[in-house]
Amino acid sequence: MSELGQRPTADPRVPAIPRTINAIGEALSPGRRMAFFAAVGGAEQGERLNDVMSLWWMEAMFEGVPGREQRLADTVAGRGLVPLPEVVEEAS
Repeated sequence: MSELGQRPTADPRVPAIPRTINAIGEALSPGRRMAFFAAVGGAEQGERLNDVMSLWWMEAMFEGVPGREQRLADTVAGRGLVPLPEVVEEAS
């Protein structure tokens, strides 16, 4: 890894985000950024802060995936769902 804190990503369309408060905050949309800073600001140093950072780092990575909001809306509406056995067979 070329940069400290840099994590590899499986999708080349989504750049890896360093696990720092600033990097995670910058990667989030403005509304989610405020929630992130509130969560980080309220977490004590140690395991709780690590948990908050991990949760929001994943959210920041997911937010960067193109079409995420549409896929979430489709899932909630039950559109385009694929039965799990079909997905497992394709992966084999």
